[in-house]
Amino acid sequence: MAKRHLITCALPYANGPVHIGHIAGCFLPSDIHNRFLRMQGKEVLFVCGTDEHGVPITLKAKNEGKTPQQVVDENHIIIAKGLKDFGIHFDTFSRTTHKLHHQTAQDFFKTLYDKGVFVEEVTEQFYDEEAKQFLADRYIVGTCPNCAYENAYGDQCEKCGRTSSPTELVSPKSALTGNTPIRKETKNWYLPLDKMQTEFLNDWVASMKSKWKSSVYGQCNSWLKEGLKPRAMTRDLDWGVPVPLTDAEGKVMYVWFDAPIGYITATKEAAGDDWQKWWMDADTEMTHFLGKDNIVFHTIIFPAMLHAHGGFNLPTHVPANEFLNLEGDKISTSRDHAIWLHEYIQDFPNKTDELRYALTSILPETKDSDFTWADYQAKVNNELVAILGNFINRVIVLTHKYYGGKVPQGALSASIPDVSTKLEEALSIFNQRQGLEFYMEIARNGNKYLQDTEPWKLIKDEANAQKIADCLYTCLDQVKKLGKYAQIFLPETSTKIRKLLRIDSYDVDIQVGHVLGDPVLLFQKIEDEIIAEQVQKLKKGKSNELIDEAEPKNMPIAPLKPEISFDDFVKLDIRVATIVAAEKVKKADRLLHITLNIGLETRTVVSGIAEHFKPEDIIGKQVTYLANLAPRKLKGIESSGMILLAEDATGQLTFVNPTDKTAEGSVIA
Repeated sequence: MAKRHLITCALPYANGPVHIGHIAGCFLPSDIHNRFLRMQGKEVLFVCGTDEHGVPITLKAKNEGKTPQQVVDENHIIIAKGLKDFGIHFDTFSRTTHKLHHQTAQDFFKTLYDKGVFVEEVTEQFYDEEAKQFLADRYIVGTCPNCAYENAYGDQCEKCGRTSSPTELVSPKSALTGNTPIRKETKNWYLPLDKMQTEFLNDWVASMKSKWKSSVYGQCNSWLKEGLKPRAMTRDLDWGVPVPLTDAEGKVMYVWFDAPIGYITATKEAAGDDWQKWWMDADTEMTHFLGKDNIVFHTIIFPAMLHAHGGFNLPTHVPANEFLNLEGDKISTSRDHAIWLHEYIQDFPNKTDELRYALTSILPETKDSDFTWADYQAKVNNELVAILGNFINRVIVLTHKYYGGKVPQGALSASIPDVSTKLEEALSIFNQRQGLEFYMEIARNGNKYLQDTEPWKLIKDEANAQKIADCLYTCLDQVKKLGKYAQIFLPETSTKIRKLLRIDSYDVDIQVGHVLGDPVLLFQKIEDEIIAEQVQKLKKGKSNELIDEAEPKNMPIAPLKPEISFDDFVKLDIRVATIVAAEKVKKADRLLHITLNIGLETRTVVSGIAEHFKPEDIIGKQVTYLANLAPRKLKGIESSGMILLAEDATGQLTFVNPTDKTAEGSVIA
């Protein structure tokens, strides 16, 4: 068993505040694990910080007329305060713009360089002639070769999650100007993941099968089966950690190279000169908490970096969670369809435990889950108030009523099942939802025992005095147990219970005659009006989106593309077609397999529009079809041509079709 535990939580990106999806994805699970280990007396270090480099920061700064540093400074403060107010207490919450981090990342890079790990390669990279700069991956958008999503980034498609290189995108364009970029030679330093796969990664990932979630191992194994490729660890950009080489002027480290090194930086800040024992001592076990979209970086790329450097421990556990949805829809920061942590804290003062409880009960541990305000209200009113709070209040009130608030001389009843072991076993294997269920079972068992014993009836007969004392003594033991385990799930509530019991620590025994605190209600019901306000707040965001769609003149639109000649235009064979069949592509949630009648024949198209349209709703719809686009295979299906759609600035898609019914195959000229 490990002597000490290093816990890392995925660095939140400092281009905006955090929302409940981030909380459920990694912050809350990591905090629960941290509290669980500390309650067991383990030596723990819990680190995190803001990830402050990369292209999205520069894009946001450009759009807001600020410097990148101003953007990350503002968001670091909001994120750090929100997490602290929510009761998530790191040993240090660092930043990747700190001088110490730049030094740590540069030293790490230089070690790999000196060991000959990197492969130097001069390649043709995309270059925007109008902007006069090379385009980092996030400055390039195009059609994903895997799912056909038309706004995939150069490094990763946010629809299907597939990572790629910009050159793999179909119809790439610059996110700066909208122009089609040219290719221009530049030198970069690559991590030879293909070589590292055969020398190290295959065997190491296989050895972790029994320790990792099946979803984590499965994703890693899928990547390895597909075959890894060398990946550039440097970028032509002016915002990031400068590459510490004389011939690398104007280049910075790839953000996914320097960001995980941020864990090492944070450890140095927290532990000082003792930092190495947390990273290099065999008695330390490291656990990465993150969302499923970050699995590949923490289980393949970062371990490859650590192994190549030498001397570092590799992660033992990677309990990645799936995604949290909101009111039946995906959380979207661009559409403001989110519950922001700092806003929740403002709207619900002194109710952090209520949200912690609601989120823990639906943690997306094995599949995506859904948060609704109605469920939140029910969890608070029907469980925290009616079960947990009610039991504790009744016990304290009855003890004051019958014994003047003093612990009676009683004996523990054997009739209450003890689920403590099951609770701790669940938490030890990262089944935190189940752990919370066992926690509430303690309260349910206590309630049932109190209700079955009915001391308020026994009090009528003096012969029952010992039964009453035994009952309340046993119930007070349950209250103490609830307070102890609340340290893990509900820290504010744990403090309140400790004050009710008037003890300094849950490790002390409560002696007979000990005086309890006065009864207080631990939770208050959430009224319908409060929930209605929050639901309306979400609807308002959607209604604003609809207003924006109705007034496109007020919205940013994509820049015009470069001119083409008339001869280029007439090469396009654009026709009217009718959708005669449509179905979802198996194992590809975002793809539709569509059959078109184009007059002369039927054609098959695979289109990444399943999130926008249901198959049954588009059958019979007339569309505009590009008929002479070269076929390509997607998910084993040959897709011939392309259906043309209009996309507004919010990402909403609309079919481009004739106003009146038109014969299939009619040419659009």
